[in-house]
Amino acid sequence: MKVRTRSSAIIGTLFLVGSLAFATASADEPAAPREAAAEVALSEVATAESPSAGVAGPGETVWITERAGRIRVLDDKGLGEPVLDISDETTVDGERGLLGIAFDKDFAHLYIMFTDKEGTSTLDEFAMEGSEIKPDTRRTVLTQEQPYANHNGGQIAFGPDGMLYVALGDGGSGGDPHGNGQKLDTLLGKMLRIDPSGGDPYAIPEDNPFAGDANARGEIWAYGLRNPWRFSFDAETGDMLIGDVGQSAWEEIDWAPGDSKGGENYGWSEMEGNHVFRDGTEPENHVPPVHEYGRDDLACSVTGGYVYRGEKIADLKGQYLFSDYCDGTVRALKMENGKVTGETDLGVNGGEVVSFAEGPDRELYVLDIGGTISRIDPA
Repeated sequence: MKVRTRSSAIIGTLFLVGSLAFATASADEPAAPREAAAEVALSEVATAESPSAGVAGPGETVWITERAGRIRVLDDKGLGEPVLDISDETTVDGERGLLGIAFDKDFAHLYIMFTDKEGTSTLDEFAMEGSEIKPDTRRTVLTQEQPYANHNGGQIAFGPDGMLYVALGDGGSGGDPHGNGQKLDTLLGKMLRIDPSGGDPYAIPEDNPFAGDANARGEIWAYGLRNPWRFSFDAETGDMLIGDVGQSAWEEIDWAPGDSKGGENYGWSEMEGNHVFRDGTEPENHVPPVHEYGRDDLACSVTGGYVYRGEKIADLKGQYLFSDYCDGTVRALKMENGKVTGETDLGVNGGEVVSFAEGPDRELYVLDIGGTISRIDPA
């Protein structure tokens, strides 16, 4: 395990977001049983400059974003030169930068999520021609002003339904001073669901939970999120899992089944995990996390991952892998019907884990903001 002090892990890095800990049970529920871990190893496959996100790309590749504004392609020859560079349009102060990347079905379009020079979260689209980006087709799909330099969220991903999901944090500072998590008239603190090909600049799906509601933004799919830092869809079930960064005491993993109709309220800022936050009141429709862990030792900020659906590590099949930015340990949760039935420490450390990426073969990669890109392999 890499050893670092809390201050060296946090100061001057991407995430200035509260410290959390090795996985523990909530105060209200029994701990998930500890089980023997699958035997895995981290194989370094490339190094990049502050890698921030990754996604499976055309031609059996993995496309990697660098926080400063570049995209590079990882294949069996290694990590290539940048195929897109918007570093003159973004900034890396606070938690900003190029934070998200996604392809639509058949790799017809590339989408990126970044904060511009003013700190505005910006979702742009490029048409693709084979494995090449067509720069002259670029268009802006969505923007959201950010009142502070932290809690930007920034991940984007297409769901099994073909819609684009967009994660936005509560706007930043600390304690959600504007109450954005529970407000339905703002996109901040939300998971959005839009159809970028269905309108100009996008369409709101008619089956979104607040579509047509004059008192809510129709783009909202779920709310009550502080800083959803990495979400994913289970490639087999379509279930959504979200790592939501806590404020001062609890990190959480949230879950929604593949047949969800949306509208989940994950509680922030009335709740932090399973616990009332400050003088809050638990909302009647609060959807509690499936897993939480408390602040202790080096942990500080959950990094959500993926349900493993690769072929190389049979003992990991169906387990949800995640980590923590300051702790770096890769962990796995066994789940059944949205309930955690077991938890394992996989015995490997990814450093300052800022993201996971799922390759075209469903094998998983771990991204260390310090530069290392590793693949999870059988030991």
